[in-house]
Parts: sequence; C-alpha cells; structure tokens
Amino acid sequence: MLGNLKPQAPDKILALMGEFKADPRQGKIDLGVGVYKDATGHTPIMRAVLDAEKRMLETETTKSYAGLAGEPEFQQAMGKLILGDLYKPETTAALATVGGTGAIRQALELARMANPDLRVFVSNPTWPNHVSIMNFMGVPVVEYRYFDAATRGVDFDGLKADISAAKKGDVVLLHGCCHNPTGANLTLEQWAEVATILEQTGATPLIDLAYQGFGDGLEEDAAGTRLIAARIPEVLIAASCSKNFGIYRERTGCLLALCTDKATKDLAQGAMAFLNRQTYSFPPFHGAKIVATILTDDALRADWMAELEAVRRGMLDLRQQLAAELRTLSGSDRFDFVASHRGMFSRLGATPEQVAKVKEEFAIYMVGDSRINIAGLNQATIPVLARAIIEAGV
Repeated sequence: MLGNLKPQAPDKILALMGEFKADPRQGKIDLGVGVYKDATGHTPIMRAVLDAEKRMLETETTKSYAGLAGEPEFQQAMGKLILGDLYKPETTAALATVGGTGAIRQALELARMANPDLRVFVSNPTWPNHVSIMNFMGVPVVEYRYFDAATRGVDFDGLKADISAAKKGDVVLLHGCCHNPTGANLTLEQWAEVATILEQTGATPLIDLAYQGFGDGLEEDAAGTRLIAARIPEVLIAASCSKNFGIYRERTGCLLALCTDKATKDLAQGAMAFLNRQTYSFPPFHGAKIVATILTDDALRADWMAELEAVRRGMLDLRQQLAAELRTLSGSDRFDFVASHRGMFSRLGATPEQVAKVKEEFAIYMVGDSRINIAGLNQATIPVLARAIIEAGV
C-alpha cells in the first residue's frame, strides 16, 4: 500500500535551510527561515518564559489531560491580549491549537463545516503554507492583489477591487500585522475601508495574527484586528505565540471565533472542540500555561513586554541601517521601503536570477521570491547584504 504514495515536493523554505547548513563557506548568511534571531544568530528564551517555567515546575502536581479546547485561563488571556476591551467571553468561542498553523487549519475546517462550498480569498503573495493547506483540503483559493512590485508597498486599489468579489459564505484571509512575506502593512484607514467592503459583501474575515508586538507595538499591531472585530459581526482570528513569546517548539496557538450571540458561540465552541478531538484530541498544555502565567502576572507581563519591545526596536534599527546602507551604495532612495516595512520580513523585489546570484556569489540565502528575514542580520552583515543586493542588480 505505502508504495503507492506519490512523492511530495519538499517545502522550499525547509529545503533552503538544508542547503544553507550544507554550505561550507565561512561567513554565510541565513535570511530564509522565519525565526527570530539575536545579533549572534541565536533564538533566545525570553526571561519571563524562563521564570514562568520555574514557577510551573514548582507548582505543577500532575501531567493529566487538560481541557479539550484548552484551559480557560489561556483562552481569556489571549482574548484580552488580542482584542483588549472588545473581548467578550460570552460571545467569543476559543480554542487552544498546535501553533498558529493549527489555528489556521482549524479555522478553515470550522468555516468549511459551516459552508461546504467555502471559498477563501488570499493575498498575493501570502505565507506559502496558507495556500498549501487549502490546496490539501481541497478548498478553492481566490487570490487578491496585495503587493505593488514597483513601490514595494500595498496595491490597495487592487486589493479593494478583488475582495469586493467575495460574497456571504466566503472567507477573506487577512494578515493582522507584519505581512508575511512582504512586510508591507495596511494603514488603519485602509483597514476601515476593508471593513466597509466586508460589511457590503457579507464575507467572513479570517485574521492571521502571527506577529503581534513585532511591528509597531502590542496595541498598535492589534489595531486593525480590533477595528474589524468592532464592525463585523462574525470574525475568525488565528493567533500564534511562537514569535512574541519565543516559544516556537512549544507549538502554542489560539483560535478565536467572534459570534453574534451566545447561542451561536456555543455552537461554534462545540464544533471547535469536536475538531480538536478529531485531529489531536487535547491541545498542547505547556506553552499555553507559560503564556497564561505571564499574561496574568503583573511582574512577568511587564518584563515580557519590555523584552518584546527591545526585540521590536532592534529589528527597526536593523531596517533603518540596511536602508541607509543601500541608499549610500545605490545613490538613490529606491530601497527606503525596507525602513517602512514592519515585522521580520521584507520582499526586496529581486528576480529569481538575482536571488540565485546573491546565494552563489555571496553565500547569502533568501527565499526565492526575495523575502529576507531582517532578524537574520546584524551590524556586521548589513554591509555585506547591501553590497550583494547592489552588485546583483536589484
């Protein structure tokens, strides 16, 4: 039977990681994988996470199963973090998931349960795994324009025209902040226009909030999501704790379903618990407990916020330094978009041939669409990347 399996194409980013590791050249630079790194190339454990784990080790008395949908303390803490004063537990169904990816998958499964003829509108480009998951599920994907190759900003007119074709029962997938892979974000005014289109079409927004705190700040990065939540009656939000808490390997995510009333919330909550049961039964507990411990303790929360802010500001500094270096080398302002993008990623707008040249001649690894991970840089490697970009003719 197993011999009948068809070979699967390897994930391009994971394949790039393997290629980087096999490269024997000294001074090679990895800008491909989407993981935060400090200036030494290390992904550190945050101070508040270590403190929370110490408390857990001292106080935990069992490793028995927790709740099928996750612990209420985690659900409520995430609801408040994401929605602030808009969080209404009586009309918000919540689910602990296996990372943000698990939240996306369960959101799509939930939407398909509600509408077997589901279509999902997805930005072009988007995180590749979004489309991969939908294709595997057999869910039709409709692309909407997003990235303007000329300005390296958002093609907002194209976006509005394309999502206006959505209808009731469709889902429109939006990046809450720090758009992956481009780094180009909607302004709050643009979010308001998107909300108006969603109101007119009746489509349901699914917001992927994977980088809250990595862009303009915890509150600022949630502003678009909160605007949508205030105006649209039903909203799905898939959140990841991998980045802002640095707990990638703990696979901690959360799905929120904002409903119109308690009866609908109870329906959604039951369906979401059912989905967990059918896929992995009980969700991971350890990472969720870390997050809940931090968010419900004033001292731990303050320390976490301070360290997260330092991470955010560090990435902004790297952006500004790279943009300044490119301005000097190019004698133009055509790379200033790097400083205006937010989050870990920027799409440079290089061709596949230019990306290949940068890899072959400079040992700098980036994704084929020219997405770079800003957090993979430091002060020593910024001049190297800038020179490679210019010499490759980007």
